[in-house]
Amino acid sequence: MEYGYVRVSSRDQNEARQLIAMHEFGIPDQHIYLDKQSGKNFNRAAWKKMMRRLNGDDVLVVQSIDRMGRNYEEIIEQWRIITKIKEAAIVVLDMPLLDTRKERDLTGRLIADIVLQLLSYVAQTEREKIRQRQAEGIAAAQARGVRFGRPHREKPDNFRDIANRWHQKELTLNQAADMCNLPKSTFYDWARAEVNALQRDAPSWTVRVMR
Repeated sequence: MEYGYVRVSSRDQNEARQLIAMHEFGIPDQHIYLDKQSGKNFNRAAWKKMMRRLNGDDVLVVQSIDRMGRNYEEIIEQWRIITKIKEAAIVVLDMPLLDTRKERDLTGRLIADIVLQLLSYVAQTEREKIRQRQAEGIAAAQARGVRFGRPHREKPDNFRDIANRWHQKELTLNQAADMCNLPKSTFYDWARAEVNALQRDAPSWTVRVMR
């Protein structure tokens, strides 16, 4: 049985080119496994499902080695599990040397092993470069004053009064958050922080009213 594995790093990336390559190879849709996830490791739902099905006479087809992943050591280990333990074959479409269906002499196997290690190394270093470029881009944007993360929220003028009414159970969490035009989690965190601050500042504070 022939299976195809397709991976893109995020949900907004297009897997069409890889799917076309699988169809041209003759793999039907029901035998194609797709992950939309980073290649930093092999903890991916579709990959694990495919590995459970892969057996001795099966063939795994990927368009390129970096579609398997971008972690050098883990690519080598998964390759070993598939070809040595499961005794299945692997075909890397853009690198004909990496086709374990073919019988090779010692020299051919040696060349294939070298190519595999080289391409796996390149895949990992490319991932590291991408991460470095992202970090540099973020640092440059921050230097220009660009802010990342959630936009800063200001407490509404009536926050303390509404938080006090919620604390005294005059309002539900939903009602209090709606009145402040805040998400429930934000209102809860802010209200609890205010209570805790008052308790720290006044250990003998026994009144439940926040003033």
